[in-house]
Amino acid sequence: VIGHPKYQEAKRIAIFLSMPDEVQTEEIIKDIFKQGKECFIPRYKPQSNHMDMLKLSSAEDISSLALTSWNILQPSDDDSTREEALAGGGLDLIFMPGLGFDKKGNRLGRGKGYYDTYLERCMKHPSGKPYTIALAFREQICESVPVTENDVPIDEILYEDC
Repeated sequence: VIGHPKYQEAKRIAIFLSMPDEVQTEEIIKDIFKQGKECFIPRYKPQSNHMDMLKLSSAEDISSLALTSWNILQPSDDDSTREEALAGGGLDLIFMPGLGFDKKGNRLGRGKGYYDTYLERCMKHPSGKPYTIALAFREQICESVPVTENDVPIDEILYEDC
């Protein structure tokens, strides 16, 4: 990941804080800060499909985050001090999680549409849609995954031996 040209050229990167069954992102997050890039993480709004990408100040900042009912660390709902990516300069790159992927760029998420609706918002931002890279395990690559007209294809899937 850290040798990828899109990662190297990106200045503003959104990345998910991995759950135990996902590709672990902690080392990537540390590298984002080591390289002086800006790091944004998701804050999901419960009972909706709304998500914001909020800025982290450091890799250590993760330890100050609240744990949600889904066992995901994220900034608390009343945290209004963090920059939201689309309120500022947008994003250059988004690393995306998922349950399954196909080689046509389709992604099966957890069913709420958070990333798809966020990407729709990105397309309306002056900086445009960021490049999207899914981080996957080889076992998550399928012949095809079900999609709807609201699903936004991802640009690239990275997995072991891809």
